[in-house]
Parts: sequence; structure tokens; C-alpha cells
Amino acid sequence: MNGPILTTQRLRMKFGGLLATDDVSLSIERGRLHAIIGPNGAGKTTLLSLLSGELRPTAGSILLQGRDITPLGLAERVRRGVARSFQITSVLEEFTARDNVAVAVQASQGHSFRFWADARRDSALVDTADRLLEQVGLAHASNEMTGSLAHGARRQLELAIVLATRPSVLLLDEPMAGMSPVESVQMTRLLEQLKRQYTILLVEHDMSAVFALADEISVLVYGRVIATGSPEAIRGDESVRQAYLGEEA
Repeated sequence: MNGPILTTQRLRMKFGGLLATDDVSLSIERGRLHAIIGPNGAGKTTLLSLLSGELRPTAGSILLQGRDITPLGLAERVRRGVARSFQITSVLEEFTARDNVAVAVQASQGHSFRFWADARRDSALVDTADRLLEQVGLAHASNEMTGSLAHGARRQLELAIVLATRPSVLLLDEPMAGMSPVESVQMTRLLEQLKRQYTILLVEHDMSAVFALADEISVLVYGRVIATGSPEAIRGDESVRQAYLGEEA
């Protein structure tokens, strides 16, 4: 199918008197990595929550492959291919890395998390989990307890769990948050590989990663998109420099 895979049309979200997103219109092209940048409080995480179905917009609409998904909740959007990772990792620390992913695969097939023990004995689930762990560079840690993993490895595991839902669009909320420089480089390399297979909407404060990865960047300030363009265009946009990038641009 041609055309953008995900679009928003004049998306607004108000919390009382606070306008968190202000007429946000975006077009996310299939097979591209589109980054959202902006200062703290710009509305980036709110925007991801609207796209994932955790929040219902005050006004505006969200289209997935041309179909209006605005009324749909989180679970139904996941079933339709929209999956999100969060700033703070959410994994089952008392399970191994393989168990975490196997349970996610099981849940994506419509089974209850109550049957996680069965996931360990289901060769199809385990094989899929191992493939996903290899995809995110964690094959060597499949039998390690999640609680013992380093922060960067936990972020990789979270990505494997998200990929278990077989998404068409990945919404990534600051995947480099809390990482060491070495871990950030490793995550950047992983996202470089994943962008060849998935459409990705990336919210990230690490500007070196953003400019290395993004095909297109939108800048959000006070809930409003002030610029969208290629990394080169954004880097050279005077209004963006003044509003956000400053001398680092």
C-alpha cells in the first residue's frame, strides 16, 4: 500500500487549561524512521500516548493505513500493529530474558498471562522468543534472569517484547534514557538495523542518535509542531535553533 502508514490530523489534547498537544498534524511514511524532538514539557510523551491509545484526544483524528483508529483503545491498536516502548522499562524481573519474550509472544496470540508456565514448554513460543532475542542482540543472555541484566540489555529486552506483537509501527519513547555512552552507541546500531524492517516513530533526547538515525524530524515546542523536515533541514532551521537546538545544532 502506498502513502503514509500513520497520520494525525489537528490532534489536540487538553488537561484542564493546559494544551499539551496543539493541532498536531503528522505524516509518518512507511519504512522510515521519523523522530520527534523538543524540550522537556513539549508534549512528546503525550503525543505517543495519543498514538498508542492510552489517551483519547480532545480533538482531531489518527489514521493507520488510511483507517480512522481514533476511537480505539490500547489493546485494539496493538492488534492492528501499533506498539509502544516506554521511558521506564517494564519487564518481569524474576523471569529469564527468554521467558519474558515467550510470554509476550503467547499474549500476542490471544492467550492469558496466567499461562506463562506453559510458554516455557511450548517449543514454538520458545523458538520465536529466541529469534526475537537474536534480532535485538540478546541471544547470549536468553537464560539470564532479567533482574541481573544491565540497563542497556533491559532496554534491548523491552524491544524484543514489543516486537513480539508483530508491529507495523514502533513508537519508541526515549530508548536511550539512562544509558551509558557505550550503551547508547549499541542501541543506535540496533535501531539502525530495525529501521530496515519497521516504521519507527522515535522520541529521543540524544541528538547524536536522532541525527544519525532519522529520515525525517519533527520539532515539538509547547505542544505545537514548529518544523518538519530532513535532518539537514532541521539542523539549519533558524527557528528550531532558537527554540530548541541552540548552539548544539
